[in-house]
Amino acid sequence: MDAVKIYDATKEEQSYISSCLVSFNNSKVPFKQKPLSIYINKCIKEGDEVIGGILSEIYCWNILSIDVLWIKDEHRNKGYAKILMNDVENEARKMGCRISHLDTFDFQAKELYEKLGYTVFGVLEDCPEGHNRYYMSKKLS
Repeated sequence: MDAVKIYDATKEEQSYISSCLVSFNNSKVPFKQKPLSIYINKCIKEGDEVIGGILSEIYCWNILSIDVLWIKDEHRNKGYAKILMNDVENEARKMGCRISHLDTFDFQAKELYEKLGYTVFGVLEDCPEGHNRYYMSKKLS
């Protein structure tokens, strides 16, 4: 054990470590999709200006992860976030997804996600200090 040292991982080492975890996961619960990551990324424009967007990924087992949902301040409360979420969820359903998950902070869009049918399954308190981070999911079937 004395010969073991910790180093900053190179990009190649990061890729190797990640691929080892992916292989392990597949050996325990075989993946249901190819490619392993399918990205559904959309934006809403007013003219040429991007006023909102959503970045999401369907991964390994046909599970939808909403990574980013953003609407420009002056365009909030116009239904754009709901339109984007519904569009991505519908595409995911067509690809066989039965569950979606995301996380949000108390100063972001928790209430919106609840209106769209998401429920909290976990809370990380005091993250960042004085705030909560909520982990939410929704059945898509």
